[in-house]
Amino acid sequence: MNAAHPASAAIDWAAVRADFPVLTREVHGKPLIYFDSANTGQKPNAVIDAVDDFYRHHNANVSRAVHTLGTEATETYEGARSKLARFLNVRVDELVLCSGTTFAINLVAYSWALPRLKAGDAIVLTRMEHHANIVPWQLVAQRTGATIKVAEIDERGALNLDQLYSLLTPEVKLLALTHVSNVLGTVNPVREICRETRKRGIATLIDGSQAAPHRPLDIAAIGCDFYAITGHKMSGPTGTGALWARREHLEAMPPFIGGGEMIKEVRFEGTVFADGPRRFEAGTPNIAGFAGLGAAVDYLSALGMANIDAREQALLSRFTQALREVPGLRIFGEAPEKAAVVSFLIEGAHAHDLATLLDLEGVAIRSGHHCAHPLMQHFGVPATCRASLAYYNTFEEIDAFVAALNKVRKLLA
Repeated sequence: MNAAHPASAAIDWAAVRADFPVLTREVHGKPLIYFDSANTGQKPNAVIDAVDDFYRHHNANVSRAVHTLGTEATETYEGARSKLARFLNVRVDELVLCSGTTFAINLVAYSWALPRLKAGDAIVLTRMEHHANIVPWQLVAQRTGATIKVAEIDERGALNLDQLYSLLTPEVKLLALTHVSNVLGTVNPVREICRETRKRGIATLIDGSQAAPHRPLDIAAIGCDFYAITGHKMSGPTGTGALWARREHLEAMPPFIGGGEMIKEVRFEGTVFADGPRRFEAGTPNIAGFAGLGAAVDYLSALGMANIDAREQALLSRFTQALREVPGLRIFGEAPEKAAVVSFLIEGAHAHDLATLLDLEGVAIRSGHHCAHPLMQHFGVPATCRASLAYYNTFEEIDAFVAALNKVRKLLA
């Protein structure tokens, strides 16, 4: 990021946008309007340069050589861990680096839940979960005899907290929920919820995929047991992410994947495993990816997550107001606190048709079930369109999007 970008409210957002090369391209002869950041965040030059620099000048494996390149690679990789720890306000030795939230949740499912759950136990999920926070728990439940309970949402797309708390009965061992819904944008009151689970001795896992890129995070203050993030949604490279877990959990959890670099000593008679988090980092990691993720964390931190949140809330307010003026448009999810994600449908138009025609106007949005089948079933629709904004978007893009949407709507009428 250019040094001219201050970590204050007086940010030149046009200069920030200029840091993202892909945003200058055209699609079908039209300027790209990228409203799909909930799917993956675009990458600033600083991230692209960090990955390029690693491969050009430092490429070597981590923790396996005493030569200079090996040392530099290890320092880059561990440096990313340290940056993430500061970004999340957690201890470095409680942060497992991995490929993303899906891996992180599966790690908890197979290494923490599978050994301890039994028939009669229960796991609580919410209606708004991504499949990555549903399917692993179904697999664990099938193997242990545990059951799954579902916390429902109200007409605004907010959690029904009274119903959620009523589910937290003595047989419940884990509550797994998203911090921010990838479909509705709903921001769940995770700090309050974790306070209630702690009173009942229930562990809590939070899917932070849609929170980490957009709002200030203080995991220590949230009070959960596990928190998972994905790097590519934070303007970092794909195949990067992390799991934070309380130290006592990491010490008690057996390895999930065996191999190199997760051991202290290997004999044919048996193996002594490394301490966590290294115990869960078998094999060669995505070192270049974590070089990029470290650069992404630096970039976001320099902008200031509070500034990013404020910018995106301003964009969301303008966007929501504009969409409400589109005839026949229905918005899914209008919770009092939400991120810059808007799922919608237009009467008489299929989501995929809308997205396909919008692409011809240079607009990139997501259409489909968004890896949230149970949520689509709740609303009685097979799919929605989802427009998700980020700090590098503009008010002018919102106006252009609405103009394109009205054009497409008339074509489908």
